Amino acid sequence: MSSPAPIRAAFRQAIGEAWGGGAGALLPIGFFAGAAMLVPFTVGSEASQLSAIGSGVLWVALALASLVSMERLFQADLEDGTLDMWAQEETPLFLVAASKILAHWLVSGLPLVILTPPIGIALQIPAGELVPAMLAYGLGGLSFFLWGGVAGALAASVPRGGLLIALLALPLFIPTAIFGSLSVQDGMQGPNVLFLAASTMFALAVAPFAASAALRLAVD
Repeated sequence: MSSPAPIRAAFRQAIGEAWGGGAGALLPIGFFAGAAMLVPFTVGSEASQLSAIGSGVLWVALALASLVSMERLFQADLEDGTLDMWAQEETPLFLVAASKILAHWLVSGLPLVILTPPIGIALQIPAGELVPAMLAYGLGGLSFFLWGGVAGALAASVPRGGLLIALLALPLFIPTAIFGSLSVQDGMQGPNVLFLAASTMFALAVAPFAASAALRLAVD
């Protein structure tokens, strides 16, 4: 029977790296808030205009912010030999990859969801729509981090692979961004929120295996 120790170790390591590497967990938060708050300065501060584009702006900022810290997600493990050790354990590598990605989402992704109401108010999104919309941003953000984790695993052996990660991950974000934006516009009613949930479940089912295969290629 495989030991859960590598899974716990990967989870703890991801949490520690997020807060121990020069406040790395704050980078996505700062990027998310900064990117969203630049919009009123570029398109104007008219309330009706900001209200019309606000939810879309939040989706774009969420997608880009989820990629900010992906470059080092598995790269450090490859460099110090930890990834090679995990690959030789009996514990399936996809469980280790899933543990690390989910820990990274808890530290770096969940705060982005919590930030959406105050930033949404600044973008003139009706206050009554923001709390239900947090569910959509939570589901979509988890999907972004899962696919970003796959891209991070594929680029683990590439120095300064941030651009490669963006090129690999952004096309995978498209279905989630479309269904997420439509579900917020529909007020979390109708079929689009179900499609958004389905796209996140698909990412949960597929991304850990894809990341595991990419990590084995990097180790070999």
